[in-house]
Amino acid sequence: MAKEVKGLIISRLVVLVAIILVPVSIFLIYSVVDFNLWYSNDPILTYWIIKIISPIVYSASWLFFLILFANRFAMTMESFDEKIGVVPSRLKFFYGVNAVYILFIFVFPVVTPFISVLSFASFAWRLTTFRKESWEDDSKVSFFTKFFMIIAALVPIFCSVSIIPEFLDLPIFLWTELWVPNLNLLFTISYSLFTALAIGSLIILFSNDGISEYEQIYVDPSQKKKFWNVKILELFLFGFFVFLDLNNYDIIQLFYWAGFAIIIFTSFVNYIRGKSKYGDFKSHFFGYFIAAVFIGSNVVFSSEEISEFLRVWSLLISAILYIFVLFYTFATIEE
Repeated sequence: MAKEVKGLIISRLVVLVAIILVPVSIFLIYSVVDFNLWYSNDPILTYWIIKIISPIVYSASWLFFLILFANRFAMTMESFDEKIGVVPSRLKFFYGVNAVYILFIFVFPVVTPFISVLSFASFAWRLTTFRKESWEDDSKVSFFTKFFMIIAALVPIFCSVSIIPEFLDLPIFLWTELWVPNLNLLFTISYSLFTALAIGSLIILFSNDGISEYEQIYVDPSQKKKFWNVKILELFLFGFFVFLDLNNYDIIQLFYWAGFAIIIFTSFVNYIRGKSKYGDFKSHFFGYFIAAVFIGSNVVFSSEEISEFLRVWSLLISAILYIFVLFYTFATIEE
């Protein structure tokens, strides 16, 4: 069932925001990154292809793609909670923030040329075949349609080829300019968010007969509790922990230790109590394990090299899990 807030369907709102922000982000990327043409040093030609034509082509491609599959994207997000069973519900936002970051840096730049080719070819096909319902239609596609599709696809291909191999360096640029400079801030936000959610989970655990309400999908929606007081407390704690960490108060390490201990305790109690009350209980062991490795790398390991390695890879693994399930859900969902 689609989630709503004051009558607004969240999934549809997210798609609408994406339709606006994705083209804007493409223009921002091309205005910041100094791409060069491998076949010309002419500044005027470079300006028109790099700063004008390419962002327009890629933005139009994503706009067409997002609008074309708007309903499918919305349905994907609506069913995503059921697919991502490996991740505890209490930590989905924690993992989701990291996944969006990785998706923007590594996946988005790489898939954009392919999306553009498909979008332009699809648009050309739709312009010339009004009566067909899909590309898989048994009736023959005319030579004119095929020719028009090829011509249309050549536009994004030209834009991509114009900046190869520099386009392949875009993820490296985003990594060095966005990821690395903001990594410590990302860790601070992630640690603080994780610890706040862990404390919230502990409170809900004791108030819900030893099982966190957020870790289960009940058949009867009336069994769900909102716990708004806990959510408000988590928001306050999150801001408080960020403040302590950014200002280098030593006491923050005690809170991180507490979060680490709480998540281990919560996962253990959830598993024992959940299995005893529900036969189909999801223990989310792997999701808890990754979260424990992430927070534990900061408070357990004294070696900076080991800690850095575990923190980065636990973030990457959790993001990869999210992204993989997202793409799988999009590809297999039935409209």
